[in-house]
Amino acid sequence: MVKRILAGTATLILLALAVIVISVVQFDVPREQLVGKYATGASQFVTLPSGASAHVRDEGNPQGPVLVLIHGSNASLHTWEPWVAELDTTYRIISMDLPGHGLTGRVPGDDYSREGMATFLDELMSTLKVERFSVAGNSMGGGVASLYTLEHPDRVSSLILVDAAGIPVERDEDDVPLAFRVASMPVVSSVMRYVLPRSMVEEGLRKVFVDQSKVTEEMVSRYFDLALHEGNREATRIRFSAYASRNEEAFAARLGDIEVPTLVMWGDKDGLIPVSAAYEFKKRIPQAELVIFENVGHVPMEEVPEESAASVRAFLAGVEAEGTTPPETAPAE
Repeated sequence: MVKRILAGTATLILLALAVIVISVVQFDVPREQLVGKYATGASQFVTLPSGASAHVRDEGNPQGPVLVLIHGSNASLHTWEPWVAELDTTYRIISMDLPGHGLTGRVPGDDYSREGMATFLDELMSTLKVERFSVAGNSMGGGVASLYTLEHPDRVSSLILVDAAGIPVERDEDDVPLAFRVASMPVVSSVMRYVLPRSMVEEGLRKVFVDQSKVTEEMVSRYFDLALHEGNREATRIRFSAYASRNEEAFAARLGDIEVPTLVMWGDKDGLIPVSAAYEFKKRIPQAELVIFENVGHVPMEEVPEESAASVRAFLAGVEAEGTTPPETAPAE
């Protein structure tokens, strides 16, 4: 009888452990299972010379000046949908999922550095036959946009930095999403290739918004689903493991070489990249205009889309009035 009870107890414990494991282990999801849900509207897949298959949206006014949008770490081109809705009657707007993100996923060569992403952007623009454009980047994407402007000043007509990376900052670790902290741990980060609680994704999103009503179930589901896209978690591990060796001071020292019209915009309650970085960008890029949004976090384009898009529109109108409008380009075929 005792043996039977012990055996039954052991079975229950094993079943409980199995349920726990099944509930937290998340396997990669093939692109094909996500395309129908997230590659909608203007979405297309563009094969680049490097072999990467880039998820891209090319929308808006096909005869308008070109505005290229680059998302931040662990985000996707969907982060720009509010700006597209505000600006698409005037501008031809190109957004993309960066390597290791969204529906682009893992790329040949596994280069997820800032330099690798700038190369990816250049390949994409050349493939789309876009010669000159304004470029905006949020967070990690802001660092990519800055580097691209430094390396290809002939192709960039103006630069927009939205709570951008590229300035060394001190931050309160409690403000950094848990997923980012885990991804920075050399051994523990490997576990994230198989374990990714949805609650961790939601926690990260809530930390970048002041207005918590903006964090919807739909948004959490999208971030969670795209994080599970095949190869994205491994790409994140590779990218974060390289951060420790990145010389941000050396990069920041180059910002003064940016000569194009520049707009720096920031949420004053950004805990991930504090607003002090905005003033440092302004200091290092003297011609930059600076806009600070009150009671806004890390993603103004999603939290205050009308207000932030209005600032972009006014800035680009000023650039055009000064005669630096990029020439019109034919839409991609």
